[in-house]
Amino acid sequence: MAGSRLPRQLFLQGVAAVFMFAFASLYTQIPGLYGAEGILPARRTLRPQGKGRWQQLWETPTLLWEAPQLGLDTSQGLELLSLLGALLALGALLLRRLRTLFIYLLLWAAYLSVCQVGQVFLYFQWDSLLLETGFLAVLVAPLRQPPHHKQGPQGGLAGASPHEGLPFWLVRWLLFRLMFASGVVKLTSRCPAWWGLTALTYHYETQCLPTPASWFAHQLPIWLHKLSVVATFLIEIAIPPLFFAPIRRLRLAAFYSQVLLQVLIIVTGNYNFFNLLTLVLTTALLDDVCLSAGSGNSRYKKKPTSWPRALLAMPSLLLEFTVYGLLAYGTVHYFGLEVDWEQHAVHSRTTFTFHQFSQWLKMVTLPTMWLGVVSLTWELLTALWRWTQVRGWLRKFCTAVQLFIFGTATVALFVISLVPYSYIEPSSHGHLWTGAHRLFGAVEHLQLANSYGLFRRMTGLGGRPEVVLEGSYDGHHWTEIEFMYKPGNVSRPPPVVVPHQPRLDWQMWFAALGPHSHSPWFTSLVLRLLQGKDPVIRLIQNDVARYPFHKQPPTYVRAQRYKYWFSHPGEQSLWWRRQWVEEFFPPVSLGDPTLDMLLRQFGLQDKSPPRARSSSNALAQTLHWIRKQLSPLEASTLLWGLLATVGAIRVMQALLGPHSSRSSPLTKEEKHRPAPKKDSGAASKQAAPAPDNCSSSSQTPRRKK
Repeated sequence: MAGSRLPRQLFLQGVAAVFMFAFASLYTQIPGLYGAEGILPARRTLRPQGKGRWQQLWETPTLLWEAPQLGLDTSQGLELLSLLGALLALGALLLRRLRTLFIYLLLWAAYLSVCQVGQVFLYFQWDSLLLETGFLAVLVAPLRQPPHHKQGPQGGLAGASPHEGLPFWLVRWLLFRLMFASGVVKLTSRCPAWWGLTALTYHYETQCLPTPASWFAHQLPIWLHKLSVVATFLIEIAIPPLFFAPIRRLRLAAFYSQVLLQVLIIVTGNYNFFNLLTLVLTTALLDDVCLSAGSGNSRYKKKPTSWPRALLAMPSLLLEFTVYGLLAYGTVHYFGLEVDWEQHAVHSRTTFTFHQFSQWLKMVTLPTMWLGVVSLTWELLTALWRWTQVRGWLRKFCTAVQLFIFGTATVALFVISLVPYSYIEPSSHGHLWTGAHRLFGAVEHLQLANSYGLFRRMTGLGGRPEVVLEGSYDGHHWTEIEFMYKPGNVSRPPPVVVPHQPRLDWQMWFAALGPHSHSPWFTSLVLRLLQGKDPVIRLIQNDVARYPFHKQPPTYVRAQRYKYWFSHPGEQSLWWRRQWVEEFFPPVSLGDPTLDMLLRQFGLQDKSPPRARSSSNALAQTLHWIRKQLSPLEASTLLWGLLATVGAIRVMQALLGPHSSRSSPLTKEEKHRPAPKKDSGAASKQAAPAPDNCSSSSQTPRRKK
């Protein structure tokens, strides 16, 4: 694999962008979710236990312990962290000099802090994925960004540190764990929809927040839905091992397949920043040669290939065709693909049993771990070889220390990650080295490595369950309370809210899958609606005038469970059909014995009023003023505004300083160097073999530093 400086910079920018979206999205919802009048006040989660300061911080690692020192309560501390996190991430996205280890450490620590008090509204796999990715960004980011004029060819630095590529390898390993586990759990769950290849006939209408494109995707023929499930298994299970392939074209084929899957999910579903974050992880499959060629760098013109190089390229080409042939044969064989020329369709079915798949998984889980060991060993040996090329005893000593520290951290994180990865196969989990279990147990609460498995089971096979809240003044005439994002009004098209995650709407989707007692927070939501609390109302309708009880809170609140289906083509002005199923939550009012009993049962009663804070606190007043200015903006509009602002600034940077991004750094040096151009050209020829596009063979040797 060629150098990875350009992909690392792309990765760091992507992580900054995702952090910006995550913090900004959460900031808009803090008062309604975690404020003193919110659904689950954050102040209940941080109660001193009489332990030492550092022990308390280690057991519950959050900077919010220090909020009282600033004269802020817990929810105000959350607002401060979210604002600072969004601003820091915005700065790192726009300014290269801010993409340093210290900045990413602050971003990771801030998000870990909010997750510690986020409770059920922050218990999503993408929150854990962002924490794990954010910590890897801490290791990938340099201590300081060198100035542009020190950059060398291919975006590399003269005298770059040998250890720089090691932490970036962990990003590739994380992408492998995420995709492979997500594919495997679909089959280990024994979900009939995944095994019958019919999951996508339900997915588009039963996912949490569909998009308008979901309706059109749902209307596709069943054979195409089943073929799409086959493609999903291929991309998530069969292709991820190619992430570690020694041939660039195989890695790029894996890259494009992952990008295709994530883009299709973004178009047909509102999954906040999750798919964007997965796309950021795919940068680990790229290298400097590919990105430089893709940007039209003049250094990468096609050059004649010598016959020894052409001879060496033949085995790699043969290996490529063998891999593609095996993938094609396995797909046709294990999913029984048959072309029906008369109906212009491709029929598919699973030809293997659950027992056979379980045996296969038991057979390959440990080898995939060893695949990671071999790949990491190669990276370590490459870094060690680079270290031997360092000149000067002082520089050699400093790089040796760096290589030892980052090499040890990389190996330790890899070992820790094997524990959650092995959850996909129980017997392999038991065969792991006991030291790995101890390491993982020591840092588990920091979420440095997590288990993944998205879309494990397909829900709503008999119709999409949906909870509809209703309010009334007399207990006889009921008015539906419509949410901004989740389905309700059958005539309203599904919204597009990416990259915002409306966390209450998401939890409403989970609540509909079972009784209300499985979602204790729902009782608190009902209480806040009966009390007419404005922060909670703004979670439902940011424009309070559209909330049916904005003038006076309802006397009674209840909830009904419906089943929703997408409308059929031809049903004008309708996006949904629905049918009443049952009562989800009984009618209650303030002081109702049923409501009081549920609040006591779930520990949701306000036993003590929030501690009063000084209104003269300048920081609290500033936070209140910022909230007042931003509250009229709907959350998705705010995030799209941020994205537009970033785009506009980047365009201005390109227009005002084209020399900094378009001219070659080497050209600048040549301007100040009277040396003959022949030597410079010869050096550049030796530095890079210059493939002309991203599909170049991996036989290209690495440029010497």
